Amino acid sequence: MTVRVGVIGAGMIGQDHIRRLTEAVTGAQVSAVTDIDAERAAEVAARVGAVVLPTGADLLTSPDVDAVLVTSWGPTHAEHVLNAIAAGKPVFCEKPLATTAEDCLRIVDAERAHGRRLVQVGFMRRFDPGYRQMKDVLASGALGTPLIVHCAHRNPTVPDAYTSPMAAQDTAVHEIDVLRWLLDDEIVSAQVITPRATSKRFEHLKDPQIMLFETANGARIDLEVFVNCQYGYDIQCEVVGEDGLVRLPTPTAVAVRTAGQHSSAVPQDWKARFAEAFNTEFREWIAGVATGAEPTGPSAWDGYAATVITDAAVSSLHSDGAVVAADMKPRPALYGGAA
Repeated sequence: MTVRVGVIGAGMIGQDHIRRLTEAVTGAQVSAVTDIDAERAAEVAARVGAVVLPTGADLLTSPDVDAVLVTSWGPTHAEHVLNAIAAGKPVFCEKPLATTAEDCLRIVDAERAHGRRLVQVGFMRRFDPGYRQMKDVLASGALGTPLIVHCAHRNPTVPDAYTSPMAAQDTAVHEIDVLRWLLDDEIVSAQVITPRATSKRFEHLKDPQIMLFETANGARIDLEVFVNCQYGYDIQCEVVGEDGLVRLPTPTAVAVRTAGQHSSAVPQDWKARFAEAFNTEFREWIAGVATGAEPTGPSAWDGYAATVITDAAVSSLHSDGAVVAADMKPRPALYGGAA
């Protein structure tokens, strides 16, 4: 079966995903595209032989669309995902699932009423080979109970439009999701501390930030978010257990010796660092849609949890480093909970 995918949002990330679906994934066809910029939608659709539809609602009800990819502006995500659920169509939504916890819960409630999972959220780190190897080690029990996690998320630079709350909402949100999955544990509180700021930043931005999280089972997580580190895109993760530790591997790069130096390249952006994870994410999603299986990737509940936790982190940032509870509703049975 060829899965016909309709894409809502033809901006940068939408075009990246269209390329993946067209070039890196078998069994998928981009059949329809819509975007608030009709000219851009027409240009992108022409590249892949897709039709252009005027609105997301038109795309969602099209008989030529089997599944939906939402890559539009964040505040529109909830509307499109809710409409996809109403249409009974599988939907892959780039993060955030929604920009408020309330809208995330509306999606969770709609999916529960539908009776099965249709939604997958675009947290791609769960599909990265290094993180999957870490997950296997932790699940084996070889390290004993996880006690501490040390993380860093570094970008070379960010634009002027990047604000201090985005360190949690757009950057740390990836660690928040992947650590909940790695530890099989829930984050219950957040604290954000701002050390001495780098001079290599726009004046309005608090950078770096240190984020501290506690899980329901008592593990402690420290995360350095430094988005003007200058040297590259650097993702670090180390889980310390009672009997040992596991560390995220450094991406493979050739070692060069020249002019008295021994060096290897550092990725410069997320596209290069997580290219394989993005491809695997879409291969597995399309394979599941083709067989009629429920998605196994990050769920609507994971999208809700990430939003609640990032909200707590932003609240701490605005409260001079106060510890803020991540107050979540009970997890429904559809997502592995008891409720």
